[in-house]
Amino acid sequence: MLLQGKRALILGLANNKSIAYGIASAFKAQGARLAFNYVGDAIKKRVEPLSEELGGEFTFQCDVCEDQQIADAASLVQEKWGGVDILVHSIAFANREDLNGRFIDTSREGFALTLNISAYSLTGICRAFEPLLAPGSSVMAMTYHGSTEVIPGYNVMGVAKAALECSMRYLAYDMGAKGVRVNAISSGPIKTLAASAVGGLKGIFSEIEEKAPLRRNVTTQDVGGLATFLASDLASAVTGEVIYVDSGFSHMGI
Repeated sequence: MLLQGKRALILGLANNKSIAYGIASAFKAQGARLAFNYVGDAIKKRVEPLSEELGGEFTFQCDVCEDQQIADAASLVQEKWGGVDILVHSIAFANREDLNGRFIDTSREGFALTLNISAYSLTGICRAFEPLLAPGSSVMAMTYHGSTEVIPGYNVMGVAKAALECSMRYLAYDMGAKGVRVNAISSGPIKTLAASAVGGLKGIFSEIEEKAPLRRNVTTQDVGGLATFLASDLASAVTGEVIYVDSGFSHMGI
């Protein structure tokens, strides 16, 4: 098994249709040990049954807007596991009103909130967990093509994903001296809870089936396969990369 015994933290599990769930399932199949965060009691009620289903060893409170909660989570993980081998950042949020209409109408508060949760949180998490990451560890974040091209309705989230990708490259440089790899996975659109808030994505699914080289949309299992590769020793020299898993759609000039 590619990940036998590796300790993987999955941040951002929402439900059994989420990308984080697909990644966790793939990790489990390859022998990884799993743990999951939650934000508040309402999310905890959803995460704990999923953790049990996936064989998670524990869940923990971690609101990435709160530095103290991130620090407390790192302390708990150190107590439970002693260290971490894989860190998955599958976290993003924007107010629904900032994903409707024109990007120019994004509020200052909405812009700051989206960038804080969706981009800065990767840096905050990496800083807190860096002492726990052994040489050869893998950190990965989820992004989308709206970071480089205009996707109507993606709006401020596209800006946040661009910041996330740039942050990932600087983190890869900072943490590379210790042998820690940091990458981003750019998935094609998947019908997840998060995607449902982006009205502009609804028409893209049929476009992908018609025009992508593979003529199909991607699944959370497809993303899980790439994540497993990045988490494994097979990707020991891969860092600072944005890797697409989108049936080739992003390469089409149409």
